[in-house]
Amino acid sequence: MKRILILGASGTFGKALVEKLSNDEECHLTLASRHASACYHESERCHVVDCDAMKADDLQQAMAGCHVVYCAISGDDLPVIAEKTVSAMKKAGLRRIIFMGAVGIYDEIPADMDDEDNVRNNPDQIPNRKAADIVENSGLDYTVLRPGYLRDGDKDDFTLTFKGEQAKGLFRPSPPLSGLPFVLYMMTRSMSVKA
Repeated sequence: MKRILILGASGTFGKALVEKLSNDEECHLTLASRHASACYHESERCHVVDCDAMKADDLQQAMAGCHVVYCAISGDDLPVIAEKTVSAMKKAGLRRIIFMGAVGIYDEIPADMDDEDNVRNNPDQIPNRKAADIVENSGLDYTVLRPGYLRDGDKDDFTLTFKGEQAKGLFRPSPPLSGLPFVLYMMTRSMSVKA
């Protein structure tokens, strides 16, 4: 059974991911956020932890027994959270992290798709970029996700772009979520875990 820690489990993205992964009987979830116990209840395959990702002790407690960490947290403190998460993972002996950034952190949005969210044009992207750099240079087995268009719905459609490629697809503001949790779900399904 894959033991997966979701940091930021009570956020918009985290909730959608929890919903998707909770249907997979091969997954045991540890749901962590500052107010996780207000959103979730313990079950046979779900452990709930009130966790402040800015506190190393909270992170280490949440990581106990897990195989992989999904960080679904956003905000200005993201670089500090990335550092603390990487450090706690190394102490816990964890190697696999899936980290959520944002499209534009590598200036990959072409001008014809409205490049205003590229980091060079949008200083709000700087924490996302710094956090991604920390994860990339951590020595861990990582995936940095850069969602750009998230919406409610049942469709599991998405466009994958790899670092160094220009972004493709439609970009417009919209509420979350469908395609991204599916991508994470599929990444989890293909993950091999040593007992």
